Amino acid sequence: MLPRTGDVLRVTRAASVQFTQPMLFRVIRVHDWQTYDGWAWLDGYQLNPAGDAVERRSIFVQLQGLQPGFVARGSRVPAARVPLPVG
Repeated sequence: MLPRTGDVLRVTRAASVQFTQPMLFRVIRVHDWQTYDGWAWLDGYQLNPAGDAVERRSIFVQLQGLQPGFVARGSRVPAARVPLPVG
């Protein structure tokens, strides 16, 4: 199954040999580029355990090797910033 925008994935060696250390990854988009069958280019953010984006990345992965990712339960969610009216 193809990941969707906003999905959090656990990317491991099962997705590609380049990922010797597992990482959490939040998908921005899946490119429609021609690749090998079962592989895809993903744009997104590498996440720390709290779910904060630490680096933007493009990764080439085997879709079958992707796993659902989970962010730590107690992670903080930033509050939306709404401009206050002036006057």
